[in-house]
Amino acid sequence: MIRLVGVDLPNDKRIVYALTSIYGIGIVSAKKIIAEAQIDDSIRTKDLSVDQTIALKEALDNSDLKLEGDLRRFNGLNIKRLNEINCFRGQRHRNSLPARGQRTRTNARTRRGAKKTVTGKKK
Repeated sequence: MIRLVGVDLPNDKRIVYALTSIYGIGIVSAKKIIAEAQIDDSIRTKDLSVDQTIALKEALDNSDLKLEGDLRRFNGLNIKRLNEINCFRGQRHRNSLPARGQRTRTNARTRRGAKKTVTGKKK
């Protein structure tokens, strides 16, 4: 099992897709990192040699991407700033509602959680 930037990469996936398990790396940036490390993109994670693993680690260190803890901290601080200045987006984050104009009368279940059934009134 290969561990990069504090994340265990899945063994049976191709290295391009395995790298996307690192927070902050998508398909496009994974392909750039693999090209920089000069690794074949069809190789599986379990088939990487020690030299290829070292080249991959160096390519990640040399990239200007924010990854894992740094990126999570950066995003968390941005949301905290929005909360502190009491802007509309900060209020929406605080109340666990969608912050980008989506409707909430129906849908928005991911953000609001499961339905809370309210019993009907008797006359």
